[in-house]
Amino acid sequence: MTDTMPNTMTNAKQREQICLLAKSMFDRGLTAGASGNISVRCADGSLLVTPTGACFGRLDPGQLSHISAAGQHLSGDAPTKEMPLHSAFYESRQNTGAVVHLHSTHSVALSMITPADDDKPFLPPLTAYSVMRLGKVELLPYFRPGDPAMGDAVRSLAGKRSAVMLASHGPVVAGLELEAAVYAIEELEETAKLCLLLRGMKPTMLSDAQIRDLATHYKIEWD
Repeated sequence: MTDTMPNTMTNAKQREQICLLAKSMFDRGLTAGASGNISVRCADGSLLVTPTGACFGRLDPGQLSHISAAGQHLSGDAPTKEMPLHSAFYESRQNTGAVVHLHSTHSVALSMITPADDDKPFLPPLTAYSVMRLGKVELLPYFRPGDPAMGDAVRSLAGKRSAVMLASHGPVVAGLELEAAVYAIEELEETAKLCLLLRGMKPTMLSDAQIRDLATHYKIEWD
């Protein structure tokens, strides 16, 4: 699963990694303009966060926002307005080491044609890796960007989901560390793309037994 223990990298290395992986996602079209945000938990419990209005393709390690464990802005530019969303994952999933939020095209498109259904995951079990890296993805309703209610919605899941989809907005994934969270959110986008490509067809899904086997083997939250 995507989180089992906190990140132990140095602050400087974390800053470099945030900028490197953010640019990789930007260059591949996973987010555009000044959309998307990343946070990483430091060894002392503080957070490194991408600034508000920042472009993933041009992040400066020295300008990343540094937020104390108590939520105080310590240094750098002002943090993303989505801090309530990030904070909710750190509070409800204590072993979370990083949170990534994108406005990736296919997942947003899928959210706009998928009815909310508490009994069905946002992403059907098409591939083993989508189940392994994401578990059951919860579709949350639309919220105004930056609305603290987004954080409340995440907290209402009581830590059961490492990945959620904000309707008409974008996916959010919490992970053990940043690289795992990035790989997971990329898997989410690719699976959403598969769903759209297969729309109107009858693809073979993973069976309940196959999902249970993955859930047991990789300690995945699917219930």
